[in-house]
Amino acid sequence: MDWLTDQKLPIGAWAKSAVDWLIDNAGFVFDWLSVILKSMIDGLLWLLELPHPLLFTALVVALAWWLKRSVPLAVFVALSLLFIINQGYWDDMIKTLALVVASAVVCMVFGVPLGIAAAHNPRFSAFLRPVLDLMQTIPTFVYLIPALILFGLGMVPGLVATVIFAIPAPIRLTELGVKSTPKQLIEAGEAFGATPRQLLWKVELPWALPQIMAGLTQTIMLSLSMVVIAALVGAPGLGVPVVRALNTVNIAKGFEAGLIIVLVAIVLDRLCRVSEPGQGGR
Repeated sequence: MDWLTDQKLPIGAWAKSAVDWLIDNAGFVFDWLSVILKSMIDGLLWLLELPHPLLFTALVVALAWWLKRSVPLAVFVALSLLFIINQGYWDDMIKTLALVVASAVVCMVFGVPLGIAAAHNPRFSAFLRPVLDLMQTIPTFVYLIPALILFGLGMVPGLVATVIFAIPAPIRLTELGVKSTPKQLIEAGEAFGATPRQLLWKVELPWALPQIMAGLTQTIMLSLSMVVIAALVGAPGLGVPVVRALNTVNIAKGFEAGLIIVLVAIVLDRLCRVSEPGQGGR
């Protein structure tokens, strides 16, 4: 086997050269992108921190009732947020929520159009499939290193890493939803003279909406699973106490922060989930 390993392909060197080239020739692009992403996160953080925690809780409970018309869900949301306040993790939760919302917005803004394009273009879908596989399977720390070099410490590299990890979900589910539109509906729309744009907006997207919303909930769950990784590159939030608990072997703090992450995930999932007919808000 020595003959096979003597001439090792310099994959790592090629990757380093590519990152160095980006720094030398496109550094201004990443600086500009970093400013935009940081401004978006700061704006969301300011908006979320603006109301008093109790007022914020009341608003979210009202939103839960308005969306789902479910008393058990509204009570669960109220108890969850009050529990977070009681445990002293409100500020960390708000920072994590800002990162998750920003990640979800970026993923949906880019993921839904890419999913639609893949559904209508088999060649593009075939090209996209291995790229999405790579984004979901490559270890996060591999692309976290160049993200740190290109964007520095803080929320932005955490957001970039989260988007890379989470965006395959909305792309795949949007493509699946659009492709699953019954041919009878397409033919009926064409028979009435609908243009391709009208078919997309009035037939395919309404049919695919449950799948698109499932992509949103999956994006939120995947984003929350990245909060600890984001904390390793300087992003504030619930990942920070988890990392500190790990470093100090503090079981109590680790369990508290982990439970808060779970509660946030459940609340967001219930609020964003599309209810099936006849199920009410559950």
